[in-house]
Amino acid sequence: MNPDELRMDRRGLLKIGMLGGLGLCLSDILRLQARSESSNPSARRMTSVIILHMRGGPSQLETWDMKPDAPADIRGEFKPIATKVPGIQICELLPQTARIMDKWSIVRSLQHLAEYGDVSHSRGDQVVFTGHAPGANDSENAHPSMGSVVARQLQHLDPAMPAYVMVPRMIPGTGSAYLGRVCQPFETMADPAAKKVRFEVPNLGMPRGVSVDQVADRRRMLGAFDRVRREVDGSGMFEAMDSYQRQAWEMVTGPRVRQAFDFEAEPQALRDRYGYPAQYTPRLRAGGDNPGWNQRLLLARRLVEAGVRLVTVDLRWWDTHDDNFWALKNGFLPPFDQSYSALIEDLDQRGLLDTTMVVAWGEHGRTPRVNATAGRDHWMSAFSAAMAGGGIKGGRVVGSTDSQAAIAKDNPKYPQDVLATVYRHLGVDSTLQYLDHSGRPHPVLPFGKPIDELF
Repeated sequence: MNPDELRMDRRGLLKIGMLGGLGLCLSDILRLQARSESSNPSARRMTSVIILHMRGGPSQLETWDMKPDAPADIRGEFKPIATKVPGIQICELLPQTARIMDKWSIVRSLQHLAEYGDVSHSRGDQVVFTGHAPGANDSENAHPSMGSVVARQLQHLDPAMPAYVMVPRMIPGTGSAYLGRVCQPFETMADPAAKKVRFEVPNLGMPRGVSVDQVADRRRMLGAFDRVRREVDGSGMFEAMDSYQRQAWEMVTGPRVRQAFDFEAEPQALRDRYGYPAQYTPRLRAGGDNPGWNQRLLLARRLVEAGVRLVTVDLRWWDTHDDNFWALKNGFLPPFDQSYSALIEDLDQRGLLDTTMVVAWGEHGRTPRVNATAGRDHWMSAFSAAMAGGGIKGGRVVGSTDSQAAIAKDNPKYPQDVLATVYRHLGVDSTLQYLDHSGRPHPVLPFGKPIDELF
């Protein structure tokens, strides 16, 4: 039986609920899938993706889709500047990003399906991370995130490294849903933001003071793991433990993972190039704490260089209902400009940009008209994304909005199209179906086509 026939047979069996009748357990299914999916040449390529999630929803009018000819209450306070690519302009507060416009491109015509209704933050997170309609529970996604799908399909290709990492921790939309705990992201929890504080990841610590040296060989390591399992068995966390979950334990205690998180190995000059939160206003009046995420982008580069397939970086909190222009000028755009341009150049100089796709976007856009408190509110009908690497040609603009950046006018795209682009780059089969908790099959992606105009 060839791999394609195997995939078809498995999908059919899942649909009619015959797995139990065949005597197949979960580990058998995982191994069958691994055999099928490892035969995909594109999946075997060492490709990675970094998602820079600008949570809160950055304003398209103050980033990548400015409207300088619109009335003042729409165009806002900032002016556009020319980029390295003639004819493309972006916000004046992004000068370093403009300088490398030849290395990245813009999708300006993104929109949500009208049937989703009011796509608030958590609901929007679910859409952009899963590609499915948001569920009833805002805090927990009903369908697996793209990172969890990547873990499900690609983890076996490099068992020594986690396929999916969240920096620093999970947010709505990023969970594994019905794919189970084995496809949850590895969360760094700690934040590599402080200039003089050694970065350590709590998830790499051993339980109850057990050192890595004490569990250096496989037998002693699994023994330590069994002790941990007994301690937490009451929670049910490890009741379904199999070799894949044991493999995960070995993974996070291995040398490659620890080396990836070793920030001390980075030259200080490069860390300075990415920047630090202390360089910017320490607290925003309306937007909350200053974003301390410059060094998170450097960590993302280290992780993909070490072999992680998908890294999601939380770049919150762009929810500028009040003081939009003050917050963007003093808290958000300057650090994004510095760290984003550093990341793209760093990947390029290391020869990683060809194999690493970088997607920077939020869960929605902002209202075209400035409100009474100098802010912009949530907007579902138009938003933008910056995309680079993974074969994407720099200096391109896909789609356009109307004169007020209110609706997608030309070549409209959906978040599902971005996800389809990501999945194709990674070699993930987005047509596969997985069973939810009630036994119903769902495709990885309900619709969407790769954005070929970027290539």
